[in-house]
Amino acid sequence: MARAGHAWKRGSSEEDEDEEGEDPVDAMISRTGCAAQHRELQECMAERRDWRHCQAQVRAFGECMARRQRAEE
Repeated sequence: MARAGHAWKRGSSEEDEDEEGEDPVDAMISRTGCAAQHRELQECMAERRDWRHCQAQVRAFGECMARRQRAEE
């Protein structure tokens, strides 16, 4: 007889996202107003697979987050 847990199958990540709602990190970034810069950085990283090739996007996202932090102070 199989031990408990061995027959458990994890659903696809799309199913998990539908059940759980928005990713907490994405929700946090959306609240900062820097979601567009973050999305551009993610797209560059997905395409280039090396953050060093995405320096313009890294800077844009960092500057947006820094503006947000200064505004909160």
